[in-house]
Amino acid sequence: MNSPATEISTITIEDCRALVAGGMQRVDDLIRQRLASEVVLINQLSAYIIGSGGKRLRPQLVLLSAGACGLDQENTPGAVEHPVTVAAIIEFIHTATLLHDDVVDASDLRRGQQTANAVWGNEAAVLVGDFLYSRSFEMMVDVQSLEVMSILASTTNRIAEGEVMQLLNVREPDVSESQYIAVIEAKTARLFQAATELGAVLAGSSKPVCQALASYGMHLGTAFQIVDDVLDYRSDSDTMGKNIGDDLGEGKTTLPLIYAMRDGSAKQKQTISEAIRQADLDRLPDVLEAITQTNALGQSMARAAESAEAAIGELLVLPDSAHRDALERIARYSVERQF
Repeated sequence: MNSPATEISTITIEDCRALVAGGMQRVDDLIRQRLASEVVLINQLSAYIIGSGGKRLRPQLVLLSAGACGLDQENTPGAVEHPVTVAAIIEFIHTATLLHDDVVDASDLRRGQQTANAVWGNEAAVLVGDFLYSRSFEMMVDVQSLEVMSILASTTNRIAEGEVMQLLNVREPDVSESQYIAVIEAKTARLFQAATELGAVLAGSSKPVCQALASYGMHLGTAFQIVDDVLDYRSDSDTMGKNIGDDLGEGKTTLPLIYAMRDGSAKQKQTISEAIRQADLDRLPDVLEAITQTNALGQSMARAAESAEAAIGELLVLPDSAHRDALERIARYSVERQF
């Protein structure tokens, strides 16, 4: 069995995707099938979002976790049905949160293209997000598992709580690291947790294994969000698909700013604090200078790496397999990626 410190250097992200390529094709087919509506605008807007080039990481995690827990999805008749359905549900919930996020944040760019609210307006984006939520709950019934429904229901509720928590922190510079982590665990990492836990549940794993896979997903999602927040100050629109400093322009106090204010001079702390309160992108050059001088991005990446290593540690409950190695590789990728 591999130790958490072992580098799975021979496995690429493409290899991870290839392991579940057949299942993901069925997920994509099911997504297109269940998106169908008699309302033309729903079809147009949903297809625009689903086809916008996302990584589809969360549904992949459902299939990889099920495989790592021993579910032979390629050779066991009918075994793939419920993981595929749950994977599609997870993607619908994720897409609904993106639609609502972009409205709340007044975003006009995501993944390098216009957001749905920028194209069709806020009202349409919110209502189609509601459609995706309701469709996902219809699909939950198809799985015919109270445990699956319970996990997904509590997950969607927790995501909504996270959104409200983040809203309360907008233009508030005095957000602690623990408050920041609490928001991203609820808003982002909880859906990763659901994806990996449900893979284990659908494979019929023991409670300790299900709990370990849930913890893996929580740590992985935390690492992903921290890295996203770092890339907001390091990347650009061509690479990241969004504009540098967007979080500052939305008045969000993310981990790089928390560290820069903690370790910077009194003047730097005041500059960052005022920039957050006013959501002032004109101050971005001064903020970036403070971030650089305090090594706030490096410190944030170190915190993300801790979460990724914690995720890898949870995989020790699983036997060696290609699927387990893929989950480890994804955890390492979460802190290596540039977009």
